[in-house]
Amino acid sequence: MKPTLQAGLRHQFRYTVPDNKTVPHLYPESESFRQMPEVLATGFMVGLMEWACIEAIKPHLDWPQEQSLGTLVNFPHLAATPPGLTITVDVTLDRVDGRRLQFSVVAHDGVDRITEGSHERVVIDREKFVSRIAGKTPRA
Repeated sequence: MKPTLQAGLRHQFRYTVPDNKTVPHLYPESESFRQMPEVLATGFMVGLMEWACIEAIKPHLDWPQEQSLGTLVNFPHLAATPPGLTITVDVTLDRVDGRRLQFSVVAHDGVDRITEGSHERVVIDREKFVSRIAGKTPRA
């Protein structure tokens, strides 16, 4: 991690919701999901918040050797967002505790606040992580 990775870091991320990030596309093999309204799926919203946090810290890591993985998400889904609207995500890195990073995140779709919450990520050494996980499959 570079010395620039410090609490107080802010980042803004924008994303226009395509049709394929709606509830019917979350698990296409699920008939129940396929019958639901075409609005941003909560699962995709959580991924979007993670993506925004990754982009916030990426310049402050020795990328791609250093990466980060999500370990905790706390995001209520407050409002539905149809495809075509652009979501603006505001990220603040609140705390750096060794490799553990804590974020505050707020997202708005141009009409409504769609979420406000917290997220935690851990910085990893990609090579070491992949090596360790490779040993997990034979044990399963």
